[in-house]
Amino acid sequence: MAPEATQHDLRILVVGSGGRENALGWALARSTGVGQVWLSPGNGGSGDLPGCRQLEIGEGDGPALQQCCRELAIDLVVIGPEVPLAAGLADQLRACGVAVFGPGADGAQLESSKRWAKTLMQEAGVPSAGFWPAANREEALALLEAQGRPLVVKADGLAAGKGVTVAETLEEARAAIEAIFAGRFGPGASLVLEERTHGPEVSVFALCDGERLLLLPAAQDHKRIGEGDTGPNTGGMGAYAPAPLLDAAAIEEVRQQVLEPTLRALQARGIDYRGVLYAGLMLTPQGLSVIEFNCRFGDPECETLMPLLGEELAQVLLACAEGRLDTAPPLSLRSGCSACVIAAAEGYPGTIRQGDPVEGVASPGDELQIFHAGTRRAPDGTCVSSGGRVLAVVAQAEDFDAAFARAYEGLAQVHFTGMTYRRDIGHQVRRR
Repeated sequence: MAPEATQHDLRILVVGSGGRENALGWALARSTGVGQVWLSPGNGGSGDLPGCRQLEIGEGDGPALQQCCRELAIDLVVIGPEVPLAAGLADQLRACGVAVFGPGADGAQLESSKRWAKTLMQEAGVPSAGFWPAANREEALALLEAQGRPLVVKADGLAAGKGVTVAETLEEARAAIEAIFAGRFGPGASLVLEERTHGPEVSVFALCDGERLLLLPAAQDHKRIGEGDTGPNTGGMGAYAPAPLLDAAAIEEVRQQVLEPTLRALQARGIDYRGVLYAGLMLTPQGLSVIEFNCRFGDPECETLMPLLGEELAQVLLACAEGRLDTAPPLSLRSGCSACVIAAAEGYPGTIRQGDPVEGVASPGDELQIFHAGTRRAPDGTCVSSGGRVLAVVAQAEDFDAAFARAYEGLAQVHFTGMTYRRDIGHQVRRR
C-alpha cells in the first residue's frame, strides 16, 4: 500500500466513471509515493476504494476540472475514457500546467476517426485490412455492391465499442450501412468499409511518452454478449491476461511492425502522443493485422491488467506524462494470470434495466477485486445499478483455471436483479 502521505507524495486525479477508472484508481493508490487519488465523476464504488476519494465533476467539464487541479494541487491527471480525450480535455489541462497521461485531441484521432487511423496506418506501412471510406449512404452502398461480398462496416466516429458490424451477408452489410446513416451514431455520420479478416483477436497496450514505448502483457477480450462468442457486440464481457496467443517474440513483432511505425507516423504529423497506445490485433494466416487503434486503456482489459502491474505504476505514468519514460523506474509485473468476468444489466447491450440495489460487493483485495462500473449512489446511500456493465469481477492465480474459478466464486457473492454474465469467459485457455 502507499506510504503515509507527505508533502512530496503524488496527488492524482483519475477522470472517468467506469470500471476502468475504478481499477486505475485502485492501482494508483497502491503505488509507491502516492498520497491521494481522486476519481471524478466516479461511480457508486469509487469512494470505497482504499486511498481514493470521489469528486462530482463531469468528465466533459474542462474548466471545472482545471479549477479542481489548481485547488487540489494535482500532480498527475489520468484520463480514462475516449470521449473527453477526443474532445481535447488533455490539451485543456496541459494548458494550465498539469501533467496529463492521455493524448491530446490530435492523437486521439486514432480512435475518434476510423478513416484518419486507417490512412495513418497505410502511410506508416502498418499491416491492416483494405478499406474504403464513405461519406454518405449512396456512396457506401455503391462501394458494397462493387465489392460484391460481405464487408466489415465501421462507424467512423466514437461508438462505445458498438459501431462495428462484421457482416456475414450482403444484406447484413446493407442493414448496417442504413443504420449508421439513419443517425444511430449521431448526425453527420460517415463510415469505413473494410475487408474481412479471420483469426483470433488480441489486445496489446503500450505506455507512451511521445518518443518511447513500454509494452504491457497482452490481453484478450470477449466482445459478444452470448456464450460461444454469439450475439451482438458489447463493450466487453470479460478478459484475461497475459494472453498466451503472443509470446515474447510475438510481442516484439508487434512492437516493430505496429507500434513503433505508428509512433513514428504520429511524430511525423507533429503529434506528441503521451498516453496509452492500444492496438487491437487479429492474428491472420498471413500474419499480424491491426483491427483498430484506441487512445486509452481497454475496458475490461484495464481491470484485468491493473492487478498484474507493480507498485511503480504511478511513477511510470507520471514519467510518460512528462515525456521522460527513460527515467522511470522499471515496471514490475506480478507472476501468474488475471481473469475478469463482467456482470451486466438485463437487456445489455440494448435497453437496460437500471436502479436495482447492488449487494455483496467487498473491498478489492490482493487476489480478488470487484470493481464498480455502471453503479451510482441513491439519495439514501444505497448502491444501485446505472449502466450496461455493472461490475467487473477480477481474480489472480498461478494458472488460468484457478484464476477463473476464483473470479466466478467472487461473482457468486454479488447480486442485483437481472444480473447477466457469460459463463464461458476464458474458454480459449481454460481446460475442459
